[in-house]
Amino acid sequence: MLALFLRDIRLSIRAGGGALTGVIFFLAVIATIPFGVGPELKLLARIGPAILWIAALLACLLGLDRLFQADREDGSLDLLVLGNDRHMLALTVLTKCLAHWAGSVLPLVIAAPLLGLFMNMEPAGIGATALTLLVGTPAITFIGAAGAAVAVALPRGGLLISVLVLPLTIPVLIFGVSASYGAVADPDPFLQPFLILAALTLFLAVLGPVAAALALRHGTD
Repeated sequence: MLALFLRDIRLSIRAGGGALTGVIFFLAVIATIPFGVGPELKLLARIGPAILWIAALLACLLGLDRLFQADREDGSLDLLVLGNDRHMLALTVLTKCLAHWAGSVLPLVIAAPLLGLFMNMEPAGIGATALTLLVGTPAITFIGAAGAAVAVALPRGGLLISVLVLPLTIPVLIFGVSASYGAVADPDPFLQPFLILAALTLFLAVLGPVAAALALRHGTD
């Protein structure tokens, strides 16, 4: 599994620009928002956590179509599906999800504090938003794995993945933004939505790979 993890990190970085493409898109969304809402620094600071979360969500969706694409193109996807039982296939999908997150999404989390400074956010808000992104963005990848497994054989699967995945990520977005605001806006709590966000990620770490494994196995039947 470690070899698969390292291989997929390399693929996620190289394929289509990988992490660089996601970071550039993330930066482009953040840089565009002030033109729409105006240059008022207090307003940007107030809506900063929501902007960072929405931009990260869209950037995460950008590369989900590549999650199984390289394996399908070189034929290794069929070997993974046919050569593993149901539980091992789910574990393999989980490994691929973690590698995809580390190679494509983690750079967004690292860049988030710098973009928070760009929007004049308070240090507490920047730290809370970065922490919630660190905990919550894996959930988006786990949800996206199921969508990517359904759409892997389709010629334009990227659009279908976005349509399938985006509505399912709304709870993650809600609790991520709520926890970020809770760190800077009394009396809103931080811990409660943060713990719910962490629980969602753990739950989806099980459900997402299992659903993706079932979709992949069904697709080869």
